[in-house]
Amino acid sequence: MRIALFTEVFLPKVDGVVTRLVRSLEQLQAMGHEVVVFAPGHPPESFAGFEVVRVRAVPFRPWYPELSVGLPTPEIARVMERFHPHVVHAVNPIWLAAYGTLSARRRDLPLVASFHTDVPSYTERLGLEWITDTTSRWITWMHNFAQVNLCTSQQMVQRARGSGIRNVQLWPKAVDTDAYSPERADRSMRERLTAGNPDDRLLVYVGRLSKEKDLDLLRTMMDRLPENVRLAFVGSGPHREELERLFAGTRTVFTGYMGGEELAAAYASADLFVFPSTTETLGLVALESMASGVPVVGARAGGLPFAVNDGVGGLLHEPGSVDDITAKVSRVLEDDALRARLSAGGRQETEKHGWRNATESLVDGYEEAVERYWSDHRPPGWRMALFGRPMDPARPPLS
Repeated sequence: MRIALFTEVFLPKVDGVVTRLVRSLEQLQAMGHEVVVFAPGHPPESFAGFEVVRVRAVPFRPWYPELSVGLPTPEIARVMERFHPHVVHAVNPIWLAAYGTLSARRRDLPLVASFHTDVPSYTERLGLEWITDTTSRWITWMHNFAQVNLCTSQQMVQRARGSGIRNVQLWPKAVDTDAYSPERADRSMRERLTAGNPDDRLLVYVGRLSKEKDLDLLRTMMDRLPENVRLAFVGSGPHREELERLFAGTRTVFTGYMGGEELAAAYASADLFVFPSTTETLGLVALESMASGVPVVGARAGGLPFAVNDGVGGLLHEPGSVDDITAKVSRVLEDDALRARLSAGGRQETEKHGWRNATESLVDGYEEAVERYWSDHRPPGWRMALFGRPMDPARPPLS
């Protein structure tokens, strides 16, 4: 099958959406499919043997300078005509991926859209409340062009349906349990994350340092925890400088971004992963922590309860409650038997969810979109007169 994938984020950016995309692309390549990726900014020219088309972009300043807004160019149309895809996949259709949605309609192609980011919640956190309703309507409109809509947690499936999005399915969770494992624990990494105090208890947060992650909550938590408890922030983002000022003088380390074996060691070297964010559509970092044998204390909100089974791989706290997150963290740190049980339970749970199975489900979604589109669709006469024949006037063969 030939897939045209339009995404709002891609390498070199590091986040849960990008991780899911690159792991899926690796699996699609191994399964024999063909993909062309359209991504904003300065991604690599290829990934997993697939062409990556660089689309000019501008930073979303001043609200989120790390995010690039893709601006469509004629090159997209030329590549689409040359590649002749069977299906278009729009990842978080807001800007560039929304253009991909409209490109599928223009060319009479089946469309799959996937929902990865709770954008309306982000607009509220970024002081853009005045566009929240418009953004919600835009997202619903874009997704309802798709024959199949994919969400990464059951909670987001329900939310999407509640907002009026049709044809919603679950794209299963997944994690690489070979890359993330308890065996990656490293004494020198623990010394680094504890500022030279490896015998102290170590809490870790991995991810973007941004306002919507509710990381300020951890400042009060640290004030209430014993002196032998330390916190490491692994990652960076637009809120980093403000967080460094907020946590100045505390038992806290900021490492910046990590990746590969270094990141795996950071996870596995901790005692507990803390995740107060209430805006997650899944929380892939929580899965990576559990795969590393490190329990999670996270908010009972968004898609996180789908990633973390409360009492199995971690404990969930009431959203926004510093009292509850402090109590749950203290309970896990003080109870060695509980911590060992959660560590084993989380590892066992993640071993059930590999990227191959998740990508096979993705391909099933592509095939379903193609079936639905070409079994029902007849190009209207006005479109034929205005634009000519569609790229695939009959159902294309799948390969």
